Amino acid sequence: MTETPEIWAVADARRGVENQAIGLAEALAAECGGRMDRVLIRDDGYVTLPDAANPTVWIGCGRPAIALARRHRKSFANARFVCVQDPRGQYGLFDAIVAPEHDRLNRPNAIAMLGSPNRMSEVRLAEAASQFASRIGEMRGPRAAILLGGPNKRLRMTDTVIGAIVDRVHWLRREGYALMLTASRRTPRALTDKLRALATEDRDIWLFDGEGDNPYFAFLEAADLIFVTEDSTNMLTEAAFTGKPVYSLPLEGNPGKFRLLHAGLEARNVLRPFLGRIDDWKPPRLDETRRIARLLNNRFFPV
Repeated sequence: MTETPEIWAVADARRGVENQAIGLAEALAAECGGRMDRVLIRDDGYVTLPDAANPTVWIGCGRPAIALARRHRKSFANARFVCVQDPRGQYGLFDAIVAPEHDRLNRPNAIAMLGSPNRMSEVRLAEAASQFASRIGEMRGPRAAILLGGPNKRLRMTDTVIGAIVDRVHWLRREGYALMLTASRRTPRALTDKLRALATEDRDIWLFDGEGDNPYFAFLEAADLIFVTEDSTNMLTEAAFTGKPVYSLPLEGNPGKFRLLHAGLEARNVLRPFLGRIDDWKPPRLDETRRIARLLNNRFFPV
């Protein structure tokens, strides 16, 4: 391999989708000594291409990327095409499909992974912790991060769920934990309003709700333990990367096939349900993104 491989990350601007494509592209570029470039699919359908003329590996995530793959297959005939998530019938477009284990995708070109690709790395976590070191350093005692998602098609964040999360915040404070909380766009306002009121009164509660620089990675690095609502595949697997104890916070409803994700994380000892106590437990670091990148590197760039 004489030329530097060009790895394209193709997705729209939705953060959860974008991070999966970029995370896997960054990891593969690191494995093969290549360069990662971003291909953005705008809301109006316009596609922003990088300066490099031809990708070596094209990695896409999300429905707009799947639609674009058919056109790019004709334009970049020598590229290897990878789809993150199930392409819903468009299986022949891709040389490899990286699908969650819980999708149970039975295709010759499918590679199963636990959870979803992410952009986690020790360097990124350390840099984020350094950026927010002053504010985090003001927090007294051990620290717990609480990562909040929100309702989806299967799960509901009802008043009962909101009350249970607020109770968990009070319990952790009584146990002496300083709290770092981050809310998503799906988090109900009723919950963020309650948490904002608590953070206003208590310097050892830090709520990030979208204003200013995002301390999400710093929270993960600084936490001694992490709580994550069960709705978010991305946040669960990102938290599991840290090697910290991770507890799931339940919502109401039927998670369906995502029970398999939770079971897989629990089977690898990186996730536990919260049972009213903090366990003495050292989980392994879950780094599925790097594992998949190595598999793709061996397949596309054999020695």
